Amino acid sequence: MMQKPIATGTRKKLGEILLEGAFVTPEQLQKGLEAARTSGRKLGEVLVEQNALTIETLATVLSFQLNIPIIELRQFKVNADILKLIPENIAREHNVLPLSVDGSVLRVAMEDPTDLELIDTLTALTRMTIQPAFPLRGGLREIVNSSYRLTARITEEAAQVPGLAPVEARPAARGLAEPLIEPSAIAQAPLVRAVDMIITQAVRDRASDIHIIPTAENLKIKYRIDGALHDAVSLPLGVHQALISRIKVLSNMNIAERRRPQDGQFALRVGERDIDFRVATVDTKHGEMVVLRVLDKSTSLLSLDQLGLQPGPLQLYLRLLESPFGMIMVSGPTGSGKTTTLYGSLNKVMGRGQNIMTIEDPVEYQVEGVNQIQVNRAADITFPVGLRAIMRLDPDIILVGEIRDQETANTAVQAALTGHLVLTTIHANDAAGALVRLVDMGVEPFLVTSGVIASVTQRLVRRICPYCRQLGPVSPPEAMAYQQEMGEVRTDFYSGRGCNFCSHTGYLGRVGVYEVMPVSDNVRTLVNKGATSQEIKEQAIKEGMITLRRDGMLKAKDGITTVSEVIRSVHTIV
Repeated sequence: MMQKPIATGTRKKLGEILLEGAFVTPEQLQKGLEAARTSGRKLGEVLVEQNALTIETLATVLSFQLNIPIIELRQFKVNADILKLIPENIAREHNVLPLSVDGSVLRVAMEDPTDLELIDTLTALTRMTIQPAFPLRGGLREIVNSSYRLTARITEEAAQVPGLAPVEARPAARGLAEPLIEPSAIAQAPLVRAVDMIITQAVRDRASDIHIIPTAENLKIKYRIDGALHDAVSLPLGVHQALISRIKVLSNMNIAERRRPQDGQFALRVGERDIDFRVATVDTKHGEMVVLRVLDKSTSLLSLDQLGLQPGPLQLYLRLLESPFGMIMVSGPTGSGKTTTLYGSLNKVMGRGQNIMTIEDPVEYQVEGVNQIQVNRAADITFPVGLRAIMRLDPDIILVGEIRDQETANTAVQAALTGHLVLTTIHANDAAGALVRLVDMGVEPFLVTSGVIASVTQRLVRRICPYCRQLGPVSPPEAMAYQQEMGEVRTDFYSGRGCNFCSHTGYLGRVGVYEVMPVSDNVRTLVNKGATSQEIKEQAIKEGMITLRRDGMLKAKDGITTVSEVIRSVHTIV
C-alpha cells in the first residue's frame, strides 16, 4: 500500500495521521480504537499488538506528531557517567534510559514520551531539562537491563570485605526451602551484598549457570548465557574463601571441608522471581571451584510448538502422546532442554481426567494438577523406590526425571508394559543410541522393543538476534557443510552482527533441534537382532526421520540460527 508523507509538526490525533498516511486501513483503525477504549490502553500500543502497525512505523509517526526525536538503541553506546544521573531503581521502575547531555538538557529514552508526570519527576531528580526520545525498535527494557550492570558494584563490595574473613556458618534447613532471615550485621556485610549482586546480575542476564573459578591471579565469575560461557567480573583472590563459605552456608554445606566435592541447594527471591539454585563444589589446583545451576521457578512452561519442532515431527510427536501406554524417551546432554520438552508434553496431555505423577531430582517446574515427588536419598527416596511407589498409586501418566541405572530402566519399561504412558530422559548421543543404551543397561531387547514407542533426541542452538539480523556470506567450510547435508548450494545466510540487545554476540535466546524416531516394526527387528545404533539410525532415516543435523540446517536456512551454530552444537560422526 502506498504511504503518503507526514507533514512535519502536525498536531493531529494519532488515528487521523495513521489513516491519512495510509499506515492502517479504516477497519484496522476502528478495531484498534474499540480495543483501546475497552482496555484503557493507548491506541498505538493496541495497533502494534494487533499487528496492524510495526513498532518502527509507530515510532516514526509519534516522532512527527509530537516533535520528539527517535533513537536507535541497537548500536547506541551507553555512557556509564550519564547512567549515574538516573538511579538504577528509578530507571527500572519507569523503564527509562539516560542517553546524552547537552548543557543542562538530558535526553532520555522513554516508552511514553507524553508522560508529563514522569518527565517532571526526572526533572526534579536530575535538576536538568528532560528531552524525551522514542526508541525506534522497542526493546528499551532489555537495554536498561544490560546497561545498569552490577559488575562494578560487585568489585567495590568485594574490596570492602574486612579482613577477608569467611562468613559465620549458621544452621539451615535441608532442601529447597527459603533461606533463613539474615541477622542485620551479616545482611549488611559487603560480602553478602557481593554474592547477592552476582546472583542478581546472573538472573538479569538470563544465565543458566554461574561459575566461580579461582585462578593463579584472580577469582573469575562467569555466566553461561544461551549455552556459552561469558566473563562477568574478576575479583581479588583474597575474597575467594569468604565468598565460597557464604555460598556453602546458603546451601547447607560443610564450610570446613574444602577437599571433597560437595553439593547442595537453596532458594532465593530475585526481584519478582522465585529462583532455585543447585550448587556443586570441587577442589582444583588453585582452590575450590563452585558452579550454581539457576532454575527459574517463575518461568512459564513452553508449549511444544514453541520449542522448535518442525511441523512434520511435531504432528508425529503429538500422535505418540495420544498413546494410552508405552515409553517415550528424550535424550541429550545435560542442559539440552530435555525436562522442558517433557513438561511441554505434560502440558499437552493435562486436562484429560488422568492421574499424572513424576519422580524428579530436583523438581524444576511446579505444575498444578501434577503430583510431583522429589528424590531424597537421605530418606531413601531414589528413582527406583519412588517409581515403584508411584506404580501403586493408580497413575495414568508417569514422568521419570532420568534413567540412570538398570533398576530404574527395568522398572520404567515394566510400567510402560503394564498400561501406563511413561515419559523419561536418558543420556545418549542420538535417538537410535538411546535404545542401545537401554540394552547396555541390562534391559532385555524384547522388553525394550515392547515397551518403548518412541525415542527423541535434542540439542539447543542459539537464535539469531532479531534486532541485528542481516544476510551475508558464510565461510567455505560452512557452505560445504550445508551443501553436504541439504544437497543444495547456498552461500548467503542470516547472522547477527552484534548489538546492545544481544550484548554484541549476535545471538538472543535458544531454540531446540530435534530428532523424533518412532519405534517401527523394522526398528524393533534390528534391536532384537542386536544391531548397532548406526544401523538403527539408517533404517529410521529410510522411514523418513529428520536427523538432528538436518533439522539444524533447516533452521539455518530459515534464518533462525546460523550454520556455524549448528556445526558447533550438533555433533555427528560422518
